[in-house]
Amino acid sequence: MDWLYILMPISGVNIFWPGLIILGLGVGIIGGFFGLGGAWMVTPGLNILGFPMAFAIGTDVAQMAGKSLISTMRHGKFGNVDYVLGLTMLVGTVIGVEIGAQMVMWLERIGSVDKVVRWLYVVLLILLAWLVFHDVALRRKKEREAKAHKQELDKTAVGLDWASKLQSFRIPPMVHFKRAGITCSAWLPIIVSLFTGWLAGILGIGGGLIRMPALVYLVGCPTHLAVGTDLFEVAISGLYGTASYAYKGRVELLAAIIMLCGAAIGAQIGVVATKYVKGYGIRIVFGLAVLGCLMSVVLKLLQAEFPSLAWLFGPMATVEVLGFVSIISIYIAIRMVQGAKAELAAKKQQAVGN
Repeated sequence: MDWLYILMPISGVNIFWPGLIILGLGVGIIGGFFGLGGAWMVTPGLNILGFPMAFAIGTDVAQMAGKSLISTMRHGKFGNVDYVLGLTMLVGTVIGVEIGAQMVMWLERIGSVDKVVRWLYVVLLILLAWLVFHDVALRRKKEREAKAHKQELDKTAVGLDWASKLQSFRIPPMVHFKRAGITCSAWLPIIVSLFTGWLAGILGIGGGLIRMPALVYLVGCPTHLAVGTDLFEVAISGLYGTASYAYKGRVELLAAIIMLCGAAIGAQIGVVATKYVKGYGIRIVFGLAVLGCLMSVVLKLLQAEFPSLAWLFGPMATVEVLGFVSIISIYIAIRMVQGAKAELAAKKQQAVGN
């Protein structure tokens, strides 16, 4: 079965290349659907497939930049991108990315990068899962209360409403983002992007894992616009991050190119699917994807803590991350096909009626 493995020329490790294609295709679909670079799955996935953590981070940033550019252009055609909001966040993103990248180099020098990055992932993923499902639970509670009073809940109603409170802080300069319909202090999106940029650098993510929910819950951006605007930011931070990690010699271009072949196709499917799944539908699937990623990282941590059981936890982590990416991707593709069929049927019925 040696033909299933390929030697990476820069890192010097043998990698299961079909796993790279599965990750690329799946994360292309998932990234286009959620507005993420997908690195929250790819960085642990590359590490599980055999890349040292620093190479997993740098390589993922490179493939993420290319895929996000493709997805952004597609979302732009649907009007799902607030370019002014994205450019406002650029300042904090670039500064944060460089701070995070420098921290990774320091952690690598002291031999702690793998453990620290994995535990950061665990903490972040647990917090995100709680945030999403707590929000969904509150939203459903409001729906039940409205139904009990024989009323219909406003479609714009949300479970967690932190954004309106944060928007009430009138710290100059105040800006209005026309496309997103938001008026707030310019410092709000800049601070959010500084933190997500730092995450992009230290975890090898485009920041989208936290930026998309941050745009929704902290800035107040509608979910479908948060998806497109976030991908615009992911592409920018990814290009800068790629240059930074390539300069440090931690980008495996061959692996990035293999993944991009699958991601270019997958991204188109994910973006089109957002046309048919809106608001809380996207949030619920996002929460499930976060839980799946969390499971794979925990299995990898167990492998490191119990070396005698590495034969069990290692393969389990690989199967779990590739299997979960495949399941979520198939679900999104099915929803896209169902939505497209319903749209065509509606158009045909309208044509017959006319």
